[in-house]
Amino acid sequence: MPYVTATDGARIYYKDWGTGRPVVLAHGWPLNADSWEAQQHFLAANGFRAIAHDRRGHGRSTQTWHGNDMDAYADDLAVLIDTLDLHDATLVGFSTGGGEVVRYIGRHGTDRIAQLVLVSAVPPFMLRTDDNPDGVPIEVFDGIRAGSLADRSQTYRDLADGPFFGNNREGQHPSQGMRDAFWLQGLQAGARNAYECIAAFSATDFRADLDKVDVPTLVIHGDDDQVVPFEVGGRKSAERVAGAQLKVYRGAPHGITDTHKKQLNHDLLEFLTS
Repeated sequence: MPYVTATDGARIYYKDWGTGRPVVLAHGWPLNADSWEAQQHFLAANGFRAIAHDRRGHGRSTQTWHGNDMDAYADDLAVLIDTLDLHDATLVGFSTGGGEVVRYIGRHGTDRIAQLVLVSAVPPFMLRTDDNPDGVPIEVFDGIRAGSLADRSQTYRDLADGPFFGNNREGQHPSQGMRDAFWLQGLQAGARNAYECIAAFSATDFRADLDKVDVPTLVIHGDDDQVVPFEVGGRKSAERVAGAQLKVYRGAPHGITDTHKKQLNHDLLEFLTS
């Protein structure tokens, strides 16, 4: 299987499909590259080189004890991009992956990057603080941490069967298979890695990173996202990045890579070819 080696020796797994201009896809918590399969297959079939990696500690990548933070995730992404010698790449980040690609730009710039797409993404800053009063209370994330320690498998079941795909909303009917895939991918992540990633996606401030974005940017977010609320994530990211294009999916939940994959694929292709 294809791997690149991070600066600390961690092995980062990736899937490299198709040929053409590269599109690099960064996944959400606690998932892995397989969560992008609908988009990766579609993009590769439409003339792009679609690359999706497993974040360290997730999927088939090394379950490191340390380095479960956004700086390390971004540096691992830089190793992947540099090793594959990618140029004019489009970075696409879903949820936690949105933080990863934005932190990459904050730390490594945009010399190799042509476009940025944020999908249901965690930037600018999820956690409620004195200077971020509209954020999500820390008690929400403490609850996820407590559930992860007490019964990680059931915690992932509860997320998949409830807010992640909007299954707790009238009119939303995500399939059992879709929900099972979330649970399965979650359990493939290392327990410590997934636990520490909760702090990485919730308590990392990406506002300064967004201020460094100088490439065309598309922000896509559902306005019924119960995981990363639209007013906390998508709206504020679009307002912060100069010239960003915002697409709001009406009534859509967090997991739109699955629930709205046809619409998302269309919007990605339109942006990529614009």
